[in-house]
Amino acid sequence: MNAKPKVVIGADHGGYKLKEELKQFLQQLGYAVEDVGTNSEESCDYPDYAFKVAEAVGKNSSSLDKFPSVFGILLCRSAAGMMIAANKVKGVRAVAALDETAAKHSREHNAANVLGLSGDWTSLEDARIITEAWLETPFTGEERHARRLQKIAEFEKKVFR
Repeated sequence: MNAKPKVVIGADHGGYKLKEELKQFLQQLGYAVEDVGTNSEESCDYPDYAFKVAEAVGKNSSSLDKFPSVFGILLCRSAAGMMIAANKVKGVRAVAALDETAAKHSREHNAANVLGLSGDWTSLEDARIITEAWLETPFTGEERHARRLQKIAEFEKKVFR
């Protein structure tokens, strides 16, 4: 990977603490990080942040390159709600990863461009391992994977006119 892609990160109140710690780690790794909030542990609605991150990623997701120009990371208590919301945005392939193996697989086979992490079930150390593995793993581009993702893209064209 040549130039590191930009990382747009967001969280609700349940992922706020982990987001703040992970943001520093990403910067130490040399990533440009854009934080779209939230900025406290005050209760808020996760879709607001999921859509901000997903839209930033989706508008920059035009191909199945080994590495996109913009990655997204979303954090909430379970990561489930964030993934549901993010996957409503055209061009987004959001996955929740609870370990390094799942993170790598989601990039290699699915060209995932948004990572979801659980603020309740993921330690900072595990979040670092998962995130670094996810960001550094390329999409293989193998025909079978590209073909399947192309089917998703074709479906999106019908849905998002």
